[in-house]
Parts: sequence; structure tokens; C-alpha cells
Amino acid sequence: MMSEAIFPSFPGLTWDVSKTPEFFSLSKTSPTGVDVSASLGAYPRWHFSLAYEFLKDREDEATNELHRLLGFFLQRHGSVDDFLFLDPTDNAVLTPQIFGVGDGVTKEFQLCRSLGGFAEPVLGTVSGSEVIYIDGNAQTSGISISRGVAVFQIPPALNQKLSWTGNFYFRCRFKENTMEFKNFAFRLWEAKSVEFTSIKRLLS
Repeated sequence: MMSEAIFPSFPGLTWDVSKTPEFFSLSKTSPTGVDVSASLGAYPRWHFSLAYEFLKDREDEATNELHRLLGFFLQRHGSVDDFLFLDPTDNAVLTPQIFGVGDGVTKEFQLCRSLGGFAEPVLGTVSGSEVIYIDGNAQTSGISISRGVAVFQIPPALNQKLSWTGNFYFRCRFKENTMEFKNFAFRLWEAKSVEFTSIKRLLS
């Protein structure tokens, strides 16, 4: 069961955010010196590292940033549960992105996005931001979107091109089962290492 919890945002996030794609592959050199390599997956895993130079520990629980981040981590039981992360630098498909071609039978299609010509699945979308196009024409009904999958009530006809625009999330999981918070001033805390990684769980 996948979570729909969204990673909270705070003003104390520093500029030194790191984002690292990782592929899994096998490489071998034969006795004759020939290098052979093979990819074990079509899509990368993304590693994120955030640092918060301040989190406010306010009396008002609704605006207590420390409790919000700490509570979010505790609710996930560390690395057990997954969540959705809106990358502030990479979260939108602004021009129609092709994600499928109709065959007259298939109703469910996995959304994807392209980055520098490389396409990968989108596993979570921002509800209400999505627009689905069939042969370039925006659709206003007959389609639902859940966890990155577009479901058509009527299968798109043969050779109809399907595309979309909208905002998307990365589906992630915390890397560790611990997270360090440091109190450096009255009601001010810092969290220098908040690390999580995307998970590659396709729904169709």
C-alpha cells in the first residue's frame, strides 16, 4: 500500500540541495581485455539530500516547523513508509509529453516525463494540475488519474497519440531510520542531513 503523504516544505531550506541519479548495472572485463556492461534497470533511482539551517519550534503547534518535520519522519517509521516529494527545481511538464499511443483496447497508461531527451515514469501527480491530450486536443472528461496512471473510460483509438502536461511528485523513502536535529538557539533547531531516495514502483 503506497502512501499519499506529501513531504512538507519549510523556509529554512538551504541552497545546497543535492540530487543524484543512480543506475544499477553490471560491468565485467574478460580475460582478453574486452569490457562488457549491462544495465539492470531502465530508469534511475534519485537520491536527495536537504539541509535546514533553521526550523522554528513555536508554541502554536499548527506552525511548529520542527514538530511538522519530526512528526512526518516519525509517521513514516523512518525508512518504512514512502511519501511524495515535490522537487522545487524539477516538478512540471510544461509542454505536452507523449506517454502512449492508443490501440483501441488499452485503457490504462503510465504517465512519464522527459529530461534532456530521457523519459522516465511519473509515479505521482499534483491533483488538478494535469491536462490530458488526445492527438493534441485537451480532454475535459472521461479520464481519471491516480498515482501517475491515466485511466480512460473509453480506450483511445488505434494510433491516437496521448500526451499530458501538469506537475508531478517523486515517490520517495527516507534513507535511514534516524534523523538528527540540533537546538542552536532558543526555539530554533537545525537539521543538516535530511536524506531520501526515490523508489521505482510502477503501478501498471
